[in-house]
Amino acid sequence: MIRVANYNRLTIARKTDNGLYLTDDAGGEVLLPNRYVPEAYEIGDELEVFVYTDSEDRPVATTERPKVVEGGIAALQAVGFNAHGAFLDWGLPKDLFVPKRNQQAPMMVGEWYVVTVYADRVTGRAVGSSKLNRIINNDEITVRTKEEVDILVAVRKPKGFRVVINDRHWGMLYDNQIFTDVKLGMRMKAYVRKIAEDGRIDVSLQQEGFDQVKVAAEEILRMIDEAGGVLPVGDKSDPEEVRMTTGMSKKIFKRAVGYLMSHGKVENGDLAVKRRK
Repeated sequence: MIRVANYNRLTIARKTDNGLYLTDDAGGEVLLPNRYVPEAYEIGDELEVFVYTDSEDRPVATTERPKVVEGGIAALQAVGFNAHGAFLDWGLPKDLFVPKRNQQAPMMVGEWYVVTVYADRVTGRAVGSSKLNRIINNDEITVRTKEEVDILVAVRKPKGFRVVINDRHWGMLYDNQIFTDVKLGMRMKAYVRKIAEDGRIDVSLQQEGFDQVKVAAEEILRMIDEAGGVLPVGDKSDPEEVRMTTGMSKKIFKRAVGYLMSHGKVENGDLAVKRRK
């Protein structure tokens, strides 16, 4: 059975003026439009395609990869709306439709929302939903302090970003823990800083304690080597310059450089760090 809102491995059955018709083992078929047809192919070849629905709710295949598939979650930006719902950019020519009944709160153009995708049983179309309480909640915490986790940057808040942890829990990444470029919709590695008694989870992009220093030291060595042996920030550099150059706070930078100096690997100057020969 061909699954809408998901990837399918299908067989090329026949060519038409509009593209290739692909079939599954059960005899179902779907059109792969000409713009996605590979340059070289033979009838009987297999292709992996994503299947969604066109403007007339007919299944259609594409070789493009959407930002989210059936059962997954993603942070997507709303790009339009009508009387029945909103449209979100999920990386395909036809935007993802989120019916009003599937919206946790009314969606507004330009804003970002965490959604999942499924195939509607009535219409057969791929639709989105921001009602995620069954998927994302902090009822039973499955992570622990200092654990490395995957985060999805979901919502901008006054003091940071609301994130989804391991596609399962809500958490917060505060601005004072950010020393690199962070944008809505990004997936990143992070570390659990704190778990409050009420289930709130705070995360950081850097490890805490000595492990953080060792990781930062390795990163500084890599940057020095890439820069030809000299990193143009040092002990008296402005904290913002350190952050822009290294993606670290000046506190962590100084601790990491001190660790490297104690192991005889670098020389620290006021405005630069050099590889020790």
